[in-house]
Amino acid sequence: MPNAMKKQDIIFREEIFISDLGVIREIIESSQVFSPQEMDIAVDLASERLNKGIGSGYHFLFADGSEDTLGYTCFGPIPGTESSFDLYWIAVKREYKGLGLGRKLLERTESLIRIMGGTLIYLETSSRSAYESTRSFYLHMGYHEEAVLKDFYSPGDAKVIYVKKIK
Repeated sequence: MPNAMKKQDIIFREEIFISDLGVIREIIESSQVFSPQEMDIAVDLASERLNKGIGSGYHFLFADGSEDTLGYTCFGPIPGTESSFDLYWIAVKREYKGLGLGRKLLERTESLIRIMGGTLIYLETSSRSAYESTRSFYLHMGYHEEAVLKDFYSPGDAKVIYVKKIK
């Protein structure tokens, strides 16, 4: 288990590098809850950003430790809306969970969205028991459950949509 993180030990960056494709897969894989298809989607979003730049609509925030990347978010404006954003991914390496890094990443992502003119943030997750701590985290961070789409991912696995208004 890593030592407790200190504020100065983490550097946040928005720039994405080709090497981050493998890093993203490693972070997502470490959670042990995502399917290979979901991992591919996470990497595809990063590839899209690398290929199309800001025009991709995907933005990233990485949390780098002294030796590796500890977590990241992927987010972007929702096309056709005035000021709504999607949070596509927030993930922290398994060995760094519970140390406050997810909170820091989400707070900084919310600040970036606010700077970009965002006022609403939407995110989704699974209703499976493996995601209970994720759902609790979102509620703790001020998101509220907006909708549940039953059997969305598979029979018995609903899509739970959360939203937060930011100022």
